[in-house]
Amino acid sequence: MREKVVRWEVVLLLLCGAVFAFGSSGTPGFADAGNIAFLLQDFAEVALLAMALLPIVLTGEIDLSVASILGFCSALIGVLWDAGVPFETIVPLALVAGAVLGSVNAALVVWFGLPALAVTIGTLGLYRGLAYGVLGDGAVTGFPENYRPFATDAIPGTFLPYTMIPVLLVGLLAALVVHHTPVGRSLYAIGLGEQTARFSGIRVHRVKFALFVVSGVLCAVASLIYTLRYNSARADNAAGMELIAVTAVLLGGVSIFGGRGTVLGVASALLLMAGLRNVLFLDDVTNEVQNVINGLLLIVSVLVPVAANTLRGRRRPRLG
Repeated sequence: MREKVVRWEVVLLLLCGAVFAFGSSGTPGFADAGNIAFLLQDFAEVALLAMALLPIVLTGEIDLSVASILGFCSALIGVLWDAGVPFETIVPLALVAGAVLGSVNAALVVWFGLPALAVTIGTLGLYRGLAYGVLGDGAVTGFPENYRPFATDAIPGTFLPYTMIPVLLVGLLAALVVHHTPVGRSLYAIGLGEQTARFSGIRVHRVKFALFVVSGVLCAVASLIYTLRYNSARADNAAGMELIAVTAVLLGGVSIFGGRGTVLGVASALLLMAGLRNVLFLDDVTNEVQNVINGLLLIVSVLVPVAANTLRGRRRPRLG
């Protein structure tokens, strides 16, 4: 019973409640339906990137290029739209581009055996550079008005933005796959011991390859939302967002070494960070201070599991 009470997901949910209670009582306008809609909408792309990262980190790998893939796909969307390509054609092309960039990461990690950290730090810069090569320093605007409401408006009769539909669908699918299917069990097994997982019959390379490709596709989906929401395709779109997504995943209790973590934990961390960011925004806290807070959250998200493991080790009775 005590184990359930101190689960990290419960702690995060309590912190969410505290942030929302503080915001509602101490920050004017925080509890307004319009602001809650903005709060959720503002973190939609981060949520998609975090859900893309979640299964990868569960296997003990990492993908730091997610925001750069988003930026490249946004630049591609802008170039194609500026060239007169119908938006209905642009959408699948952007998804394919995301899958291709994800497969490049996968090939380098899986086929060549390179460390994912080094690979995706490299492709973080490479993909962002390609985005500038495709679009340059300028911006493309004027995207179709019949599509923009799906990235900016709320569902009629509710305060929930349309962007919550793909976020919730991806989150529910991730929860189903990670926690209730053999594939999900494979992710945990790989994270706990890749060699053991391979001896158990798990096709480790195939699983990892698929995860990086899916990550690229989700980044492309996020790029469509981001581009339409701001009505602007730029090569620097979402620059730095990978750190926010990584923070959400690690703060959500997913071990950086793999093998441990839940979708509920990541969802709770996303909600906590969105609420905290919104309170700071409404209180006119500068972006620099917000970046410091995000950095501190990232450090805490790494330190807490290490401290917990150390504490458990000290409490474990010694034999002999």
